[in-house]
Amino acid sequence: MVVVGSLNMDLVVNPERAPAAGETVFAPRLDQFPGGKGANQAVAAARLGTPVAMVGRVGQDAFGDRLLESLRADGVNTGAVSRSAAAGTGTAVITVDATGQNRIVVVPGANAEVTPELVEAHRDLIASACALLLQLEVPVAACVRAAELAAAAGVPVILDPAPAPAEPLPESLRRHTWLITPNETEAAALTGVRVEGRRGAEEAARVLAAQGFRQVLIKLGGEGAYLFRGGEGRWFDAFRVPVVDTTAAGDAFAGGLAAALCRGLELEDAVRWGMAAGALAVTRPGAQPAMGTLAELTTLLRTGRLDG
Repeated sequence: MVVVGSLNMDLVVNPERAPAAGETVFAPRLDQFPGGKGANQAVAAARLGTPVAMVGRVGQDAFGDRLLESLRADGVNTGAVSRSAAAGTGTAVITVDATGQNRIVVVPGANAEVTPELVEAHRDLIASACALLLQLEVPVAACVRAAELAAAAGVPVILDPAPAPAEPLPESLRRHTWLITPNETEAAALTGVRVEGRRGAEEAARVLAAQGFRQVLIKLGGEGAYLFRGGEGRWFDAFRVPVVDTTAAGDAFAGGLAAALCRGLELEDAVRWGMAAGALAVTRPGAQPAMGTLAELTTLLRTGRLDG
């Protein structure tokens, strides 16, 4: 599997609640976790036993060193992660409140230097992948080129359109995407549909299909997920687990789903893998440290429980 995407150092604070405008609140500590949507998805898949290569960019700084060390520790191939002499490593400032809900501000740094030319340099790597994972924390033009290269080689392209795009996605990216996996916020941004509950998700999925996406999977957190393809839809129920931190839920979902596809599972079964991976991730703090193992995922799929 190949992931083209972002690498960030996550700076996480845990106040009881998020501050209102103009308000100051206290948090007990500041934590630093390896993150970035691309790197998180790479680690999520690698923890499930999938060979993964990361394509991205970091700065020549301590954060970059730590991110590369973290990826390698989980078995991710970092040979296609280059280092910028001009930009620092990407950083995300994350507030996680007492309910586990998060708010994130990202400083792209070296992620902004992931260009179509950088992606082109790794065309053989992408063409040899069992799946390509994309997100939107790197320039869209780079995602477009990666999707074109993958599609030309028959590699399925899975697009996690996060963060929610401010502009419509390019036609080429829509055409070459095998599966798009927005959450409710991202689906609303892409379609203009207010996604609150199942009816909104179903309407948004139809709009995305009309935009040219062949298969649409809308994630609603604790309300489950909705898969729409070939004019038909199916709902998947969420796993019930205690929520500590939702930061990595979507990335774990993407990594789990792609890992299942690389094992040859059908899409419906892969969705269950993604949902189980996402459920495991919300039970622990942080992004990459929260990703589950294959043994944990297998137990949750078999029993519906964390402890079997």
